[in-house]
Amino acid sequence: MNDSVSCLEDGVFANVQTGEMVRREMKTLAGQEFGGERALFAVHDVKLENCVFHAGESALKCTGNIIADGCRFEGKYPFWHTDGFRVTDCVFTPGARAALWYSRDLEMRHTRVDAPKMFREMYRIVLEDVRIPDAQETLWGCRDVKLRDVEVAKADYLFMHSSDIDIDRYRQQGNYSFQYCRNVVIRNAVIDSKDAFWETDNVTIYDSEITGEYLGWHSRNLRLVRCRINGTQPLCYATGLVMEDCVMGDECDLAFEDSDLRATVKSAIVSVKNPRSGSVKALSIGEVIIDKNVLEPNDCEIITEI
Repeated sequence: MNDSVSCLEDGVFANVQTGEMVRREMKTLAGQEFGGERALFAVHDVKLENCVFHAGESALKCTGNIIADGCRFEGKYPFWHTDGFRVTDCVFTPGARAALWYSRDLEMRHTRVDAPKMFREMYRIVLEDVRIPDAQETLWGCRDVKLRDVEVAKADYLFMHSSDIDIDRYRQQGNYSFQYCRNVVIRNAVIDSKDAFWETDNVTIYDSEITGEYLGWHSRNLRLVRCRINGTQPLCYATGLVMEDCVMGDECDLAFEDSDLRATVKSAIVSVKNPRSGSVKALSIGEVIIDKNVLEPNDCEIITEI
């Protein structure tokens, strides 16, 4: 497949650099069952309708221009090294672990993924109305990712080392998420995740609820807009942290240690400890701790309004 071509609809592909439409003839395989190893190895320009891929490995490895509609995947590694594919109304069972790796130009819609370790080292991914109940170690090393109406659970170590991520209408349960990510925008999300957004660069989160201990440690240019935050020791060791009209819950103690920040909080804060520089403005702060461990320049302005 041409490096710059992605699937739009049955038999129609677009050159993502020029926008030119290209029509290809698609072979249709309907209602068939496959098993064993490499059942459809290296096929191109194929539409799969209501097919079942039983236990086996690498059913569609080294393929391109694939459409899968209403299919069931039960074996390991079905889509590796795939260039241009659309997956709609499909099911990946627990046996289909690590199903999508080293591939690009994926559109997945209305699909349930019951297997962990999905989406590794991939480029240009769109997920819409997708449910991943076991999302452990999923979406690693991926670039240019768009999620809409996606729910994930058991999502420990989600989105490790990924970049250029655009998320809207999203729910997540799982710890250690979004570590080492770059260039991320998230809107309208509910995220339950200990140690989320560690060592990130250029992350902006709008109108979302984030619950979990040690949020955003060692982050750079993390911006939170109209978000609700809860969990102990949030937003420490951060550089360029911005909070706009956020609310902090009853567990948000010892916040902002060694952080450079500009924060406007529309609620009380339980306690603030040793912020490095910038400003914190809140309705009230239960305790401000500035001790011998505070780092220079030690000029953070703390303002309360009652």
